[in-house]
Amino acid sequence: MRCQKCGNNHSKVVDSRQSEDGRAIRRRRECEECGERFTTFERIEATPLLVVKKNGTREEFKREKILNGLIRSAEKRPVAMEDMEKIVDHIEQRVAALGKSEVPTDLIGEYVMEDLAELDEISYIRFASVYREFKDMSVFLRELEDIVKKAKRSNDK
Repeated sequence: MRCQKCGNNHSKVVDSRQSEDGRAIRRRRECEECGERFTTFERIEATPLLVVKKNGTREEFKREKILNGLIRSAEKRPVAMEDMEKIVDHIEQRVAALGKSEVPTDLIGEYVMEDLAELDEISYIRFASVYREFKDMSVFLRELEDIVKKAKRSNDK
């Protein structure tokens, strides 16, 4: 590692520990030339996950986009930010577990709706209406009827 102060390439590791999220190693280093101490992080270099959109274009997976959609759907609802973050974490884990380099947006959207339906039905309907592009009231009503049926089944158990 190159020292930021003097540019020397030789340093020794003084301390190593796992970062808070467990996804990196934090190392304190000391320059062997000038004695300057600095911190470096070592991470696994992962291949980017690509999302295949409905129109066939591809873009890198961004958890922020999912979180922004959840925030919009849960606006003025009693849904905690922490719960929305957990949904995004869960979706990210599910997508990574597929072991694929490309994932269709349809699948990600279905994952979001599954988790959101369990968290808040109104937020779910809001998200579904945009995601599934409800064209008229009949589609909207069918989705509401499905929610009512699921709620009745879970209450009967």
